[in-house]
Amino acid sequence: MKLSEGKKGVPYTIKSVNGNEEMNTFLFSLGCFEEEEILIVKKMRSNFIINIKDGRYGIDKQLASVIEVI
Repeated sequence: MKLSEGKKGVPYTIKSVNGNEEMNTFLFSLGCFEEEEILIVKKMRSNFIINIKDGRYGIDKQLASVIEVI
């Protein structure tokens, strides 16, 4: 399932990151690695507030759609 399809407040585990090189580099800089836990704190129309490794970040729907979670 893509993170963009996830629900607020439910912890997920990152399965893979499938974006282009620029997207992957940015997401990796946030700590978005396989097997890492990720949480959607707030979901808006085209933006997401996520929590990774005790950090809170804002990403757009395009970035959220390249993160595969279980």
